[in-house]
Amino acid sequence: MTHRLSLLALTLAVALGGCRGMKSEKPPIHPNLNMDYVQRFEAQEANPLFEDGAAMRTPVAGTVARGQLKTTDNAPFEYGRTADGAYVADIPVPVTADLLERGQERYNIYCTVCHGYAGDGRGIVAVGNGGQGYGFAVPSYHTDALRARPDGYIYDVIQNGVNTMPSYGHEIAPDDRWAVVAYIRALQRSQNASSADVPQAERDRLRNANDNVRQN
Repeated sequence: MTHRLSLLALTLAVALGGCRGMKSEKPPIHPNLNMDYVQRFEAQEANPLFEDGAAMRTPVAGTVARGQLKTTDNAPFEYGRTADGAYVADIPVPVTADLLERGQERYNIYCTVCHGYAGDGRGIVAVGNGGQGYGFAVPSYHTDALRARPDGYIYDVIQNGVNTMPSYGHEIAPDDRWAVVAYIRALQRSQNASSADVPQAERDRLRNANDNVRQN
């Protein structure tokens, strides 16, 4: 027992002796240098390892960016076109109240700055700067030509842009693009509606309300 206590005391003394607070001029011991000194290259920097001397390597043929894998099996949804390249006539997803609300949210974020909240082409880009705009002619959605366009055309414009309008393919995901298309159609209908767009029960209610007002 005494021998063990003596050994423990000696070990403790040696350990404390190594913690005197003195700085060593010798370099620290690194058993494995792999993660301490890693050769790396900045973008556009030369790298003599490769024959062309470039550190940045061309992606392997067929490489697809994460989240960008698309196939013609779902061309109507992914591209707004049929397998033969024609624009799809109608939105390929159910048009629900939730879809319209999502479309309104996305539209207000990305589209109103140019197209305006009513879709009349009177966003801040068109009418700001003291009413002079900022040099961009923004079309209104409320024209016969755009009302007659297939839904796939509007989707394609959102994805790829047209004329001076840039692509929003990176900002707006495919399902949100269709939501925006649905909301644009709702805006168009709101400015070009007829009595036939009102449900029969609602038309009867309004007619009866008008009759009551006249009688009184």
